Amino acid sequence: MKRLAVPGIATVVILALVALLVYGVASKDSGSSALDTAVQRGQKPVAPGATQAIPALNGGRPLRLADYRGKVVVLNFWASWCAPCTDEAPLLERTQQQLGGRGTVFGATYNDISGDSLAFERKEHLTYPSGRDVGLKLAQQYHTHALPETFVIDRLGRVVAISRGQVSEKFLSNAVQKALTS
Repeated sequence: MKRLAVPGIATVVILALVALLVYGVASKDSGSSALDTAVQRGQKPVAPGATQAIPALNGGRPLRLADYRGKVVVLNFWASWCAPCTDEAPLLERTQQQLGGRGTVFGATYNDISGDSLAFERKEHLTYPSGRDVGLKLAQQYHTHALPETFVIDRLGRVVAISRGQVSEKFLSNAVQKALTS
């Protein structure tokens, strides 16, 4: 009887582990959204949250994506505690300088302390506008759950490229060019 019990128990344990694995994979949010799917298909969906105001990090007037209509916007979700955000900051600042009057990088902090965010901006010599995404309301509209994440928006307010992770120079260059010619 003992010889039959051990394989039976092992089978039940294995089936339970497989069931947990299937449940975990099926219920996991991959970070993908309808926005990602549309952009991957070559569509240009309207950027969500364009009229949502977020407090400017420097204390100035609230920022809205809609305020930049007619210009290319590189929306970047970041935080001072995010190592890849630190790594990509110089590239984003160069992009800000290259865009000039044709567009802007628009930073949105994610679960960050205002003082830490301001210190990060000073340390990295960032000149583009950043706002505090209080309650992550803007991030939720972009299905942002991990940092950094970047969305390139054309002059008509449509998302043309998404980077869920640290941006590369090649991605940013191609995405900005696509947005400028849209």
